[in-house]
Amino acid sequence: MRNDGGLAGVQGGVMDEPTRMPTVYLGHGAPPLVDDELWVSQLRGWAKDLPKPKQILVVSAHWESAPLTVGATDGKTALTYDFYGFPQRYYDMTYWSPGAPELAADVRAMMPDAEPVAEAPDYGLDHGAFVPLLVMYPEADIPVLQISMPDLDPEHLFSIGQRLRPLRDEGVLIMGSGFMTHGLPFLRDWRPDAEPPGWSREFDLWAAESLDQGAIDRLMDFRTAPGMPYAHPTVEHFAPLFVTLGAASDPEATPETEIEGFFLGLAKRSFQMA
Repeated sequence: MRNDGGLAGVQGGVMDEPTRMPTVYLGHGAPPLVDDELWVSQLRGWAKDLPKPKQILVVSAHWESAPLTVGATDGKTALTYDFYGFPQRYYDMTYWSPGAPELAADVRAMMPDAEPVAEAPDYGLDHGAFVPLLVMYPEADIPVLQISMPDLDPEHLFSIGQRLRPLRDEGVLIMGSGFMTHGLPFLRDWRPDAEPPGWSREFDLWAAESLDQGAIDRLMDFRTAPGMPYAHPTVEHFAPLFVTLGAASDPEATPETEIEGFFLGLAKRSFQMA
């Protein structure tokens, strides 16, 4: 792996070591997140408390592609507007972050022969990546790379996170982007401050307790958790959590919860781990 990519510079002949970044899991929300004052303030406050990343690696709920695939690396590829039925202004959003070809090369080098890595140079950041980044790092001055989830198997995603873990020592923020509950078909009240359904509260409480206890096996068995299958009728929004856990120094350590509460009745619990 490169030794120069994480160097902050030279002062007085001494190399500055990069700051080790945490690994994070966050609820990314749909494009209207940018209009929610509370959520915006929470994400912005979180970003300000983090060391500034040298690069960002995003695993989004909205990109499943086998084998593991790296997205655009040139910084010139348009965003992927993978959402429907919103006002036009959300399709006019841009986020021209620099590309991260060196980070893509690192990801390829860190995977074993049994984990082939494909390329999708025309795949720009999807809304699971660019919506939170628009809020957290609005200057778009940090190189960003998005990679796919090759499948939704918790153990496999966890192992990918483990292999990516050393990137954190080079100043890379590893971001799993999903949603702690995502039972959209079962929502009946679409107000942002809607009362959370019982299944959403139950699953969120179970997840919080399981994370606090470092119960990795229990989390991997989430399909039997309280609130299921309503909390995740499809599981892609929970799956990025396992990359986040795998990339943590101690996956069984209690995470730092950064955001709690609900939006549209869905749990937006978000956390970071050392």
